[in-house]
Amino acid sequence: MNNFDRQYRFSAGVPGRPGFEVGSTDFPHKTALHISFSIEKSDLESANTGKITLWNLSPAQLATLNLKDCEVVLKAGYGTIMPLAFVGNITNVVTTQDGPDTMTEIEAVDSRVALRDTYISVSYAGVINSKKIIEDTAGQMGVPVVFSPKAKFVDLQNGFSYVGAAKGALKKACASSGLAWSLQNGVLQVKMPNEPISTRAFLLSAETGLIGIPKRITKASQTPNEGNRNNTMQTAQTGWEVRYFMNAAINVNDYVRLESKIATGNFRVSKLTIDGDNIEGEWTCTAELLEVK
Repeated sequence: MNNFDRQYRFSAGVPGRPGFEVGSTDFPHKTALHISFSIEKSDLESANTGKITLWNLSPAQLATLNLKDCEVVLKAGYGTIMPLAFVGNITNVVTTQDGPDTMTEIEAVDSRVALRDTYISVSYAGVINSKKIIEDTAGQMGVPVVFSPKAKFVDLQNGFSYVGAAKGALKKACASSGLAWSLQNGVLQVKMPNEPISTRAFLLSAETGLIGIPKRITKASQTPNEGNRNNTMQTAQTGWEVRYFMNAAINVNDYVRLESKIATGNFRVSKLTIDGDNIEGEWTCTAELLEVK
């Protein structure tokens, strides 16, 4: 695993206004601005968050960050390979002096505008499939939607009506089919509880970046109640906490093949922390992997 040449690209802006991007080391930049970040992601309905610190931004760049609902995009990796690490809307910006430098601390939330501002009023008469409700709600939120291979949907015989925040409609429609939803980098993921979002697997081993020894974990999780798809049951699920060199291509709900001396098997990413500093310190990911049955 090549752990050299840390690279990132950070961009910010709002629709219809000029934005900016920093991080390039190509001529004439040569040296990228100092960045430090910590991204927290999970498979829960609550939104993912990011804390990003940049040093010595220009006045124009700082002005962009302070625009209402400014969106930030962070990519991180090595060399020319920089997968998407985080997308979100800024909730707070603070700039202070750090010795001779200026330090700007940014807090952002994945899909904050879509979750906060999308209120819907819908009424479907007669039989309506829950998938249609989910797709229509995602459309009103302005986010793409992906479904896992095993996601199943039900016909609601008495129609469906809802007035309120869009996430409430998602919760009701998914509950009717025993499904779980979350927003990952601005994409709505809908799946069976404990199921990976796709069948594509990432290999995680010492050769591909695994650091140290995996730690055994046990977590409470939701599983479908076969007798009533409107309800789920609490069960205990086992897995491993793993740490590996920066690989932002691995996201929450992805399928991972873990190969180590003490643990080998197929798992789903349920929680993920991405920590990075392009000058010093961490350039790693820490993930909780739960077994896939």
